[in-house]
Amino acid sequence: MSVNLNIKKESRKGHGIDSHCLRIGESKVMTTINWLDEVENRRESLISDLQSFLQIKSTLDETTACDGAPFGQNIRQALEFILEKAEKDGFSVKNTEGYAGHIEYGQGKELLGVLGHVDVVPEGSGWNSDPFGAEIRDNRIYARGAIDDKGPIMAAYYGLKIIKELGLELNKRIRIILGCDEENLWRCVEHYFAKEEMPSIGFSPDADFPIINAEKGLRDFSLNYEGKNTQDQDFKILSFHSGERFNMVPEYAKAVVEINPNLVEQTKIVFEAFCVSAMYDFDVKVEGNTITFEVYGVSAHGSLPHLGKNAGLKLAVFLANYTRHPYFRFIKEYIAANEDGNRFGIAYSDEITKELTINYGIFQFEDEGKCSIALNLRYPVTFDMVDGWQRIHDYAKAFKFKVFEKNHMTPHHVSADSDLVRTLQKVYSEQTGMEATLHSMGGATYARSLKQGVAFGPLFPGQEDVVHQKNEYIGIDELIKMTAIYAQSIYELTK
Repeated sequence: MSVNLNIKKESRKGHGIDSHCLRIGESKVMTTINWLDEVENRRESLISDLQSFLQIKSTLDETTACDGAPFGQNIRQALEFILEKAEKDGFSVKNTEGYAGHIEYGQGKELLGVLGHVDVVPEGSGWNSDPFGAEIRDNRIYARGAIDDKGPIMAAYYGLKIIKELGLELNKRIRIILGCDEENLWRCVEHYFAKEEMPSIGFSPDADFPIINAEKGLRDFSLNYEGKNTQDQDFKILSFHSGERFNMVPEYAKAVVEINPNLVEQTKIVFEAFCVSAMYDFDVKVEGNTITFEVYGVSAHGSLPHLGKNAGLKLAVFLANYTRHPYFRFIKEYIAANEDGNRFGIAYSDEITKELTINYGIFQFEDEGKCSIALNLRYPVTFDMVDGWQRIHDYAKAFKFKVFEKNHMTPHHVSADSDLVRTLQKVYSEQTGMEATLHSMGGATYARSLKQGVAFGPLFPGQEDVVHQKNEYIGIDELIKMTAIYAQSIYELTK
């Protein structure tokens, strides 16, 4: 027997739920999607897959780079892990020469992008468990990359997986785009978008909820000292090193100094008092007329330098009290107490993206060798970077430093009236019951790669920010919640 049915799909929304009506003749059959319940049904596999993902030490290692692995073997392993999983789950996947990759689903001319990264910053020190063990304690998963950005990637992937498994109709294609060099030079997205389609809209799960629709400009550069080496024999700094990345507050600093034997004990006492007064942990070792000074601070993301304790900066200021070398004088007079750029004459703030900030991420000093300072500058949308850049050059030149630019990203801003922003606001409010306010940030996310791209999660309001810090973690309850948000958001943006 055959029956001719006229089927029409309608929809209505509730709190965290999309309700769908199938019209069969004149009757209606109601089906509902509770996104949170759908995630809960997949809780164990979500957690297990994320743990496996986190156990891959995907830090930059160019010593193992080769064709297909431009950033090293570990990052390639992480990219291949998520792509192979998606392919087994029935998605279309592509690896773009190890620079990046994508997972695709859906149909239509328009492309929605969800942009994240598989690479992580170095683990640092002071962890209470293996940084790549993905240990679960107190309903949290502890690992480097848990919140930045592997946890959110897995949440977005499971959101897409739910949509596929429910067989929901979509009018756009979705790509989860996976970069491999976000924590360094963004060579990944540069290579990817030179070969692949640019999404018309998208979001990056790599910042804060509710929605970040504006990101500061970002400029990484180093100041290399090119003047004369002027040191006293009574206090000769042989080496001074601190930091690993432009965008991380250095948590450790070390200096080796040759000193007049008659000054050793007094200098040691002064150093200890200096560190105690500044509330920094320290160590000091004496071998003959050589002293090794070590300072321990607190790491933080370079966009929020005030949340860390810069060990390199603190030790350099101490050393500046004992040497005439221009490198250390410059640090004391123009770098110390200069997180807002005031010493360079570039302090600035606007209503969209707030204050300009500077992080001093790497210090290198060798007697008769390389002497440099690596800076990470984040500036507001309306800041005059041309004038500001000239001011930095002028101050550097006065102390015999030369400026070398490493990377520059201009500011990014998406209108609050855009369909993208309004849709994400609606989803966030429905899933959380909270207002979806708009914010700006100093960090750089892949959202700025798109003309219409915003940062969307994963940190919820009031949640502890452990990005780039020891004992990084993702709360399992938060993981479940963000997955539901991403599932509904992808669906709403592609209906």
